[in-house]
Amino acid sequence: MPVRIRLARRGRKKRPFYQIVVANSESPRDGRFIERIGTYNPLPETAEVHINAERLQYWMDNGAQPSDTVRSLMRKHGVGTGN
Repeated sequence: MPVRIRLARRGRKKRPFYQIVVANSESPRDGRFIERIGTYNPLPETAEVHINAERLQYWMDNGAQPSDTVRSLMRKHGVGTGN
């Protein structure tokens, strides 16, 4: 079961809000997930990103791979290793 750290979209039409989740790579984007480890709100002038660094590191140590978007958010906000 390959595990990914990725975004799940929430919010209403034209007002996106994302949860950063750990999910099976075969699950739908907004479907079932294992754990929610953070949030991302792209709407304010400076985007708000909140990630539980301890849980992020735990999942990455156990083989979870971040999606390209989550990897970019990690780099921009200095969370995790960015691998």
